[in-house]
Amino acid sequence: MEFYNKVIESVGVRFLKGNNYKVEKAVSISDFNDSENTAILLHKGSLKFSEDGEGVNEGEILFIPAGRKTNISFGAVSKKTDLTNEAFLDNKRKYLQTISFKDIKNADEDCVTIVNFEAKVFDVVNFFNSLGIPPFVIRFNDQIATILEDIVKESEQHTPGKERVLKLFTELLVIEIVRHILKNRLFVEELSTNSTYFKDPRLIEMFNYIKKNIGGDLSNKVLAKVANVSEDYVGQYFKMLTGINPQDYIEYQRMEAAVELLRTSKKSIRDIGKEVGYKDTAYFCRRFKMMYGLPAGKMRRRESLINVQG
Repeated sequence: MEFYNKVIESVGVRFLKGNNYKVEKAVSISDFNDSENTAILLHKGSLKFSEDGEGVNEGEILFIPAGRKTNISFGAVSKKTDLTNEAFLDNKRKYLQTISFKDIKNADEDCVTIVNFEAKVFDVVNFFNSLGIPPFVIRFNDQIATILEDIVKESEQHTPGKERVLKLFTELLVIEIVRHILKNRLFVEELSTNSTYFKDPRLIEMFNYIKKNIGGDLSNKVLAKVANVSEDYVGQYFKMLTGINPQDYIEYQRMEAAVELLRTSKKSIRDIGKEVGYKDTAYFCRRFKMMYGLPAGKMRRRESLINVQG
């Protein structure tokens, strides 16, 4: 239990966005994904995910770890309505319309609450993604459902302390998701084995070095010096503790840094690519689209429209 307490204490949490939606038009997305964690509470209607079309019942939550792709359907749809994630984001308002909680209670249409949040270990490692767990349904947990509702209600307020309350609610959400995993023994093995990096200070040194030098030389030779291990062994050492090889991890962190710059700066795509370690802009753009399913420019436009589209 002490280990899991340490895990939870090490996870930094940040609320990103949350909205209530009614399904204006049923839609199926073949490669739904987001750069951050997504929790979808189904109030009414139909919500399915995965290649097998697993259903979510009303009052249950679909949790999608950051960066994990899945098929997802809002409302009852036919195969003809399949869209890519990029096409869905370009036309989101055509399918999902923001509504209030009051409207949800009286609506006849399919309705969901969607909350996006960040959960990172030592402000570096994307926690749920690092566990290697797939999207899953949180069943029989009214507490998490209530927290999601409270987050969106608070996000709609214009009162003192709003940001702090949102942070507290989001921290509580992360704790309750971890508790749900442990209580129901859903991914306990992954949680215990893929979180071994909490115990190794040399790995934490590498995480911090990568974050501080995201645009620089992060070859295995450099990482070996940081961790004080041989260059031949550093890749195996990193993968043994994290489950992924260091260069894959570095690319993921570079793309995360690029998304943050797209959200918060007006720098050009070319400059952002260089800042996160890509000298070749075309290669950066190809890798970005491969990871997120849409071009960097569209990601920026999408983020700039969050307040309009939700």
